[in-house]
Amino acid sequence: MAMRAVMSDLPPDVDAGAGAGSPGVAAAARAASQRAFLVLCVVAVIGLVWSGIGPRDRATWWLEVAPVLIAVPLLAATIGRFPLTWLCYALIAVHAAILMLGGHYTYAHVPLGFWLQDVFDFSRNPYDRIGHFAQGFVPAIIARELLLRHTPLRRGGWLLAIVAGMCLAISACYEFLEWWAALIGGGSAEAFLGTQGDVWDTQWDMFLALCGAICAQLLLGGVHDRALARLLGAPVRATRV
Repeated sequence: MAMRAVMSDLPPDVDAGAGAGSPGVAAAARAASQRAFLVLCVVAVIGLVWSGIGPRDRATWWLEVAPVLIAVPLLAATIGRFPLTWLCYALIAVHAAILMLGGHYTYAHVPLGFWLQDVFDFSRNPYDRIGHFAQGFVPAIIARELLLRHTPLRRGGWLLAIVAGMCLAISACYEFLEWWAALIGGGSAEAFLGTQGDVWDTQWDMFLALCGAICAQLLLGGVHDRALARLLGAPVRATRV
């Protein structure tokens, strides 16, 4: 029954012929997904405990780690009937770590960002740029997987463009949240905004999310295709992006 449910999610350009329904391949892929999800849970628990101890700004901490507090229980509730690939869970773990580190220090004061600022002679702490690049990079692979499994979209230019557009929309919505936080919190929301005096910060945030979404698909598209094919128990044809 579980195998039939997984096979029903076959993307349109996955060959359901030879190898389709291979129980060994699919079972191994599901086990890899479960291990990756376990790593995500460990990262989330340790990260939340560590980052929650004496954060620089408690309100900012809640705002920054909220996606982790929402995503992990949601993924735990769905992994049984709709497991994602190990790649998705691994990327979510990395993104969670970025969010929790930023939540503890606030993005403008993360030590890693100060180190990068000194090494590359940046005019500001660039850690928030890393966070917004990840805001496009990680959701791109998740959106790509959902679209391939639940829509007629095939791999190629349209998929790349639609995924990139979705990630840009997510980034824009996040900017709305920052705007509303500023309206509600006034000056106290400065740590959450993290503009560091850059009048173009909002535009930079969305641009970097778009760059992250495109880079994720170009760099990890093949890896994601293979992980998805193994999870679904079928070989994937050689295709573009």
